[in-house]
Amino acid sequence: MTQRLSILIIGLIMNIGAFAQSSLPLYKNPLLSVDERVKDLLSRMTLEEKVGQLLSPLGWEMYEIKDDEVYPSEKFKRLIKEKNAGMLWATYRADPWTRKTLENGLRPELAAKAGNALQKYAIENTRLGIPVFLAEEAPHGHMAIGTTVFPTGIGMAATWSPTLIEEVGKVIAKEIRSQGAHISYGPVLDLSRDPRWSRVEETFGEDPVLSGRLGAAMVTGLGSGDLSREHATIATLKHFLAYAVPEGGQNGNYASVGARDLHENFLPPFREAIEAGALSVMTSYNSIDGIPCTANHYLLTQLLRNEWKFRGFVVSDLYSIEGIHESHFVASTMEEAAVQALSAGVDIDLGGDAFMNLLQAVRSGKQDETQINAAVDRILRMKFEMGLFEHPYVNPKTTTKMVRNKEHVKLARKVAQSSVVLLENKNSILPLSKKIKRVAVVGPNADNRYNMLGDYTAPQEDKDIRTVLDGVISKLSPSRVEYVRGCAIRDTTVNEIAEAVEAAHRSEVIIAVVGGSSARDFKTSYQETGAAIADEKSISDMECGEGFDRATLTLLGKQQDLLNALKTTGKPLIVVYIEGRPLDKVWASECADALLTASYPGQAGGDAIADVLFGDYNPAGRLPVSVPRSVGQIPVYYNKKAPRNHDYVEMAASPLYGFGYGLSYTTFEYSDLQITQKSPCHFEVSFKVKNTGDYDGEEVAQLYLKDEYASVVQPLKQLKHFERFFLRKGEEKEILFTLTEKDLSIIDRSMKRVVETGDFRIMIGASSDDIRLTTHISVKSVSGSKNLR
Repeated sequence: MTQRLSILIIGLIMNIGAFAQSSLPLYKNPLLSVDERVKDLLSRMTLEEKVGQLLSPLGWEMYEIKDDEVYPSEKFKRLIKEKNAGMLWATYRADPWTRKTLENGLRPELAAKAGNALQKYAIENTRLGIPVFLAEEAPHGHMAIGTTVFPTGIGMAATWSPTLIEEVGKVIAKEIRSQGAHISYGPVLDLSRDPRWSRVEETFGEDPVLSGRLGAAMVTGLGSGDLSREHATIATLKHFLAYAVPEGGQNGNYASVGARDLHENFLPPFREAIEAGALSVMTSYNSIDGIPCTANHYLLTQLLRNEWKFRGFVVSDLYSIEGIHESHFVASTMEEAAVQALSAGVDIDLGGDAFMNLLQAVRSGKQDETQINAAVDRILRMKFEMGLFEHPYVNPKTTTKMVRNKEHVKLARKVAQSSVVLLENKNSILPLSKKIKRVAVVGPNADNRYNMLGDYTAPQEDKDIRTVLDGVISKLSPSRVEYVRGCAIRDTTVNEIAEAVEAAHRSEVIIAVVGGSSARDFKTSYQETGAAIADEKSISDMECGEGFDRATLTLLGKQQDLLNALKTTGKPLIVVYIEGRPLDKVWASECADALLTASYPGQAGGDAIADVLFGDYNPAGRLPVSVPRSVGQIPVYYNKKAPRNHDYVEMAASPLYGFGYGLSYTTFEYSDLQITQKSPCHFEVSFKVKNTGDYDGEEVAQLYLKDEYASVVQPLKQLKHFERFFLRKGEEKEILFTLTEKDLSIIDRSMKRVVETGDFRIMIGASSDDIRLTTHISVKSVSGSKNLR
């Protein structure tokens, strides 16, 4: 009797639940498919509500902090009432541009409360209760107070380790989602061929294969596009397309790039990251062949959606829709600019003002509402897939345990260690002995916390950032380390060179830390887009970062004077460059006893550099971008197309340090290259690498390919595969790479990706200009379809 009663009660509960579900609007029923829910919700929406879903205004203006709670601001309430906004950008962002600081910004627990408060207000105060998306900057960590700061993109690329970058992605995703946000802006997949450009630091370097592998790894860590995962974010790839090769190296300028170059080099990294699960792409400010990228139908619709079958959404870069009208002058009104962008394939207006013009455009017949419906469909679909309608809130109490915890900081140090590139080590001066009696640590980047972090970084507590001085003291003791700043990055009024020389005379060795800075400050002026404005009124350290393009690559301020003076002491001189772009290192390569570079190594960078200097970590970073001898060589990148360069009157045409270069404290020997052909276009390439030196260490083996004769001009060498691995001294390992149709393919004269029969040269080595093993393979027939994806 009891069992029958239990069954009746369970049945009654199930019937009540089914009745409750049936009484809900279809889009609120979690038992229905995403397709059904999107279709139902879209059918209920007014034009104003639809356009609202396509807006992404600036989020840091939308909250107010009172005591220990966060509330929606009046501006947010007006935004919801008047514009029905469905997304916010950079709500948790803090920096001088936003005027959010450690004092008035959002720490992790408050950030979670802010996200909850905004979400709650949007759901409860709109007719349909659609949750909002919160999009956050996250190129090398979430750009928010109290988060983990990793090396910048170019630093992460120097690790040549997809495994590490995937782990970074996991941390970024966890920190963003635990604070209540959903979309991560990054990775940046622009191919960088011009170091004068201000944003080199954000990229993964000059090569499509390295950028593609690392970009895909980051996206995998961010959740692989499976939004049902607890901490998955919507990864937004930046910037589409050819943004990093502007004329004159000036940010946002026209990119002079041919169609074949786009398909061979600039597009593949984006495609690989999309295939790894990226669900969002950001347009770029530049134009290509006369068409602004934010209004380029071929790129955003024909290629991205029709050919690549991209199912995610496209977001404009900040105010780049306005730029169609105000900068590129291809739209005479803002309404026309909005129509051009939407028609080209842009779904989201970052900034949130331009797309409001779509309301009038539809009413006047200039814009078809079906295109708006398609864009809204894509946004709503992601909100349903992420489960925001059922679970819009996070638990602020657990946030602090998940953001910048010990494991995340440990990973930041590991990535920073792996990113340090040793360029010179004359007479094996490194690693330094910890028994050394006295060290002079000098230079403007020796003890400047914010110069360790790079652009797109929020203010952080001093205690959470480790400088080179901190790291050196941790290896020795304060009594054995003497620090003098010496000079500033740019400000020539700072002159402590005499004091630095005196400290050097009292020491056994000098560690000089120079370079650049992307550290924003409250004296710098900023454009509406957030790019810094270089002017003569304020001389901050900042010489890199968005908007700070360079005409030269030399050290600024009195840095070279400092190095010259230190050299005259006759003491061993170790020079460390902390930088966002490959600066001029000709003097240092000739005069320094050891030379290292670290590309804004992040919050644990100082400890990581000290680990390398004192032998607790054997460096294995490799250059992801070539270091020129002079700006007169630019562009100088390794995979240049034939014919071969000839030298200039003044100097060699080759870079000072080539792509893939980096030294170790040990040595590696390559041998026994073997080729096994499995099918007409499938080759297994194996070889052995042995650690022949006195230290355990890591090597980065690299495989380059050259198509000897092809129907169109090919690069003199092109990276196809690489692997970073650890070997104990005396240990030997066999490395296996597999070449497939994808590796052997080219873009032919008909703009189709094909494999052509013929000979290919295989080059195995430690860098692009250090080839150890060479052989040839022949493709005598082509299997399957010749028109490859």
